[in-house]
Amino acid sequence: MSGMAKPDTQLRKFANTEALNEALAAEIAASLGHRLRAGRSASLVVAGGRSPVALFEQLSVMALDWSRVWVTLTDERWVRTSSSDSNEHLVREHLLRNAAAKANFVGLKTDDADPDSGAAASWAGIEKLPRPFDQVLLGMGDDGHIASLFPDSPALDLGLDLQQASGCLGTVAPVAPHERVSLNLSALLDARHIALLIIGSGKWVTYERACGAGPIAEMPVRALLRQQRVPVSVYWAP
Repeated sequence: MSGMAKPDTQLRKFANTEALNEALAAEIAASLGHRLRAGRSASLVVAGGRSPVALFEQLSVMALDWSRVWVTLTDERWVRTSSSDSNEHLVREHLLRNAAAKANFVGLKTDDADPDSGAAASWAGIEKLPRPFDQVLLGMGDDGHIASLFPDSPALDLGLDLQQASGCLGTVAPVAPHERVSLNLSALLDARHIALLIIGSGKWVTYERACGAGPIAEMPVRALLRQQRVPVSVYWAP
C-alpha cells in the first residue's frame, strides 16, 4: 500500500449536504436492496459522529425489508450506551427508527472493564453479520483517522496490519481521550463497497493531502485510499 491514492477511487462532489445525503442514502438502500432481493440478509456498518446524522435520518425512511438488515458500527467509545458520547446511542436515535426500527443491531460496547478486554467479545457479536459487509460507511477526522484508527496511536500498526485476521482492537483517541474499540483495517475491508463521507472545506484539504504521497501512519485514511481490495466512493459536500 505504498504511493498515492488509487486513480480509480470514485469521487462524487455535491453542491450541498442535502443533495449528498439524498444520493448516498438512495445508493446505500439500493445496495442493501440488491442483496435482499437475492433472498439474502444484508449488512451495513456505519460510523458515528456528527457528519452522518442527517444521512441516517434519510436512510431510516427507506423502503426496505429492514428485518433482514443487520447494522453495526465501525468503532465505539467505551462509555455507557445511554451516553450522548456513544455511537450506539447516536445510531439508535437517528437511524434505527421509522422503517429502519426493524433492523437488527449489534453494538460494540460490552460489559468488560476496558476495550482491550472486550475486543474479542465485540468481534464475536459482529460475526453474526452477513459478510462480506454489503456497505461500510466511514467518516474521516481532520487528522486523517478512520474508524478509531488514529495517527500516533500505540495500536495503529496493529490496526492497519492486513496480515491480522478481521477483528476489533482497543484504541485511545489523542483528543477527548475516551478509550475506544475499533474494527481493524482487515475487518473494514471485508466489504463489497466502502463509502467515505467528507463534509466541509477543512476536511477537503485533509482529503487532498491524504491523496498525496506520505506515510500511511501519518494519515490512516491513506490505507483505505491506497488499497486494492474494495471499491471506495468518496462523497463530499461543502
